[in-house]
Amino acid sequence: MNNVTQTALLYRIERFYDAVPRTAADAEPHGPLTLFVRRGPGWPYYARPTLGAAAPDVNGILAVRGRQRELGVPEEFEWVDEVTPGLAPAAFDAGLAVRRCPLMVLDPGRMVLPSVPPGFVLRFLDPSGPGAGELSAAIDAVGSVAFSGRGGGPAERDAATGVTPLGGSALARLESGALVRAAIADNTGEDLGVLCSGGYQRAGDVAEIVGVATLPSHQRLGLGGALTAALASHALDAGCELVFLSAGSDDIARIYARLGFTQIATACLAAP
Repeated sequence: MNNVTQTALLYRIERFYDAVPRTAADAEPHGPLTLFVRRGPGWPYYARPTLGAAAPDVNGILAVRGRQRELGVPEEFEWVDEVTPGLAPAAFDAGLAVRRCPLMVLDPGRMVLPSVPPGFVLRFLDPSGPGAGELSAAIDAVGSVAFSGRGGGPAERDAATGVTPLGGSALARLESGALVRAAIADNTGEDLGVLCSGGYQRAGDVAEIVGVATLPSHQRLGLGGALTAALASHALDAGCELVFLSAGSDDIARIYARLGFTQIATACLAAP
């Protein structure tokens, strides 16, 4: 990939990162940073560099952290290192730890579609279909358990499953196609329920695959790779021309590389 192509892709991704939160959040300008404040219930958003602005300094980051504490939301910042290279050292000086993740773009010509392993079944969430609320809650619970770092399986998922009905901005985004969610569930008759979940969010012809998670009790079975590939294929079939994701680690990035994704940059997340 040449520098011109990489720059063009990163520009499209930057515009995507700025557009997606605006469907469910208010954008508060703080000089070179924009803080997205969610409207209504749901996962809180973050602050990120304002489009076209210079990298913020330590004082700018500290000011936004103060606003985040005032709102009672996580003090988190997200950006692309190659687009805003000065932000990482400023975040560190502001007392934040910076996590770096491979930012990867799908090459449709190299895409591999592994089958869902035997004994499991793939389901896309139909927001108007029967059991939509229950499936959405299970998808959330799988992510909560998988990303907690504490391990667990179906019992822990069930304990984390909420009863909030599907509605609000999430329902509107699902109905419009701006958000797509899917799950892989047990199909052996043991009634283990949803074991792997994820989705993609879309703005224009760009889609980002997000939240792919497998219960620790059922990892290393190929579920995450199969779900990621199914989401990527779904996004392409829906008219998306650019599909990308951030890998949680180099090991996970190698799995995505086998599906047809190529690293083009580094996504950064800063938090206390």
